[in-house]
Parts: sequence; structure tokens; C-alpha cells
Amino acid sequence: MNKLLFLALGAACGTAWAQTPATNPMPDGSRDMYVGLGVQSAPRWDGTGSRKVSALPVLQVQWSNGLFISGMSAGMHLTDSPTFEYGPLVAVQPGRDETGTGQTVDGASSWGTTLIGPVPDPIDKRHMVATRLEGMDKIGARLQGGVFANYYLTPQWRLTSSVLYGAGNDHDGARLDLGVQRLAFELGSQHRVSLSAGVSIVDRNYNQTYFGVSREEASRSRFSYYEAGGGLQEAHVGVRWNWALSPSWMLTSNLQAKGLLGNAAKSPLVERSTNLTVSTAFAYRF
Repeated sequence: MNKLLFLALGAACGTAWAQTPATNPMPDGSRDMYVGLGVQSAPRWDGTGSRKVSALPVLQVQWSNGLFISGMSAGMHLTDSPTFEYGPLVAVQPGRDETGTGQTVDGASSWGTTLIGPVPDPIDKRHMVATRLEGMDKIGARLQGGVFANYYLTPQWRLTSSVLYGAGNDHDGARLDLGVQRLAFELGSQHRVSLSAGVSIVDRNYNQTYFGVSREEASRSRFSYYEAGGGLQEAHVGVRWNWALSPSWMLTSNLQAKGLLGNAAKSPLVERSTNLTVSTAFAYRF
């Protein structure tokens, strides 16, 4: 059960990729569930130098038939193989408003903004315009569909991948996420640490939605016109520390570093191409 315990809350934060919990052999009709609440410090939007501190809900549920909910994604394991996992996947891509914020829930997929609204930062009002996306179109939250496939190199190392389609206001953005995870290793009897790294590849429609600036947006905002093509969008590394306070309670903390690449990094919306997201939360296992 340790593998599920760690993957339940073991993904890196700060982006919109979906990672799946490991297959968990359980008695028929049973389920494993984690819920919790914490706090997160993250960029207001990808590439900004402005940060926000937000309440961070945590959610993961997995059923014996292979169905799972991980944060704002859900799917189903279609195999019981100890080395290969695959199945359908759906996920909610958070929206973005003029403040750069959206709405998400942390779980085995974790998204960098929160279900509960951000706590305002002490920002000097004279510089408020420089920290907002005024004049940019609002991007609505979107339900994406796709598949995931994971392969275990060893019981401790897992290659991960997922493809999702449907992001953006026109529902036509596609994203491929490729990663590697080092599953939980023990540091004493109560502490577990896991590592993750990966890259994201997107099509033109996806990049244009989140990093492009249309002529209409350029005419009413402080940003210049920019067409963002597809390709490598970002690379990320993360570390997760879980502290088992009791058989049911856990303190889970995460640090993730992300760097924008290619056309995304060159966008006029980007103030800094690298950033950190930090979170910590208490979670209870039912």
C-alpha cells in the first residue's frame, strides 16, 4: 500500500498535467480515499513574477475496479499488469482571468491554482497593472479527454505519459506530458520522499491560447502581438515529502521547479521563464 500512499499525493505541482495513481490491488467493492486541506504558494500564471498564496484542497479516491479520481482528473486502469498501466483519462483544465488565477484541487494531479480563491498578496497598487493580464481574453475552464500510459522500469522507477485534448476557448488545444518518477523511498519509519521530472509538448492551438497575444488583445492590453507555435512548452522537476503522523493522518509537502521553453518562453506574457511552486497540506485517509 506504500506505493499508492505516495502516488496519492505524489505529483509535482504548478502545471496542468495529469498523473495517475498506481494500480492498487484491493478487495472487490472496496475503495481507498484521501482528503485534506493545505496552503500553496505559486505564480499567478505561467511565466509571471507575481505570486499568490492560496488554500489548497486535496482529493484522491481509487476503487477496486480501477476507477480513480485524482485532484481534477479521473480515469480508469484497464490492466492489472505489474509493469504497464494504461486507460482513459479526463481532466479539467483550469481557466485564467485578468488576475491570472483559476480554480483547482490537488491530488495525484495538481494544478498550481486552487478551488478556494487566492489570498491577496500585499502588492503595491502603483504596480498593479504590471501584475495583471488586463486586456487579455478570459480563458474558460475546459474538460479534456485522452489516455494515459505508464511503464515500470523497476518497482521503484516509473515512466509516465498522458495525452489530453480540448483545452482553450475553442476546445482544440492538445498536450502530451512525458515524465519519470522515483517512487517513495524511506527516510526513517515515518518519512517518505519521491522525485519526479518531465517535459510537456503542446500543439499550436494550446500554446496560442495560453501564451499567444492576438491582434485584438494587443490593441487593448500592454502586450504586443505574438503568435505562439507548438513544440516543447516546459520542463519540470519536483520532490514530494510525506510525513506519516499516524496510520490515517499525513502531512504532505511538495516543491516543484518549472522552466518554460520554446515559443512559450518567448511570449510577451512571460516575465520570468523559471519559477517555483511550494505547497503543504494535511490529508486524512478513509
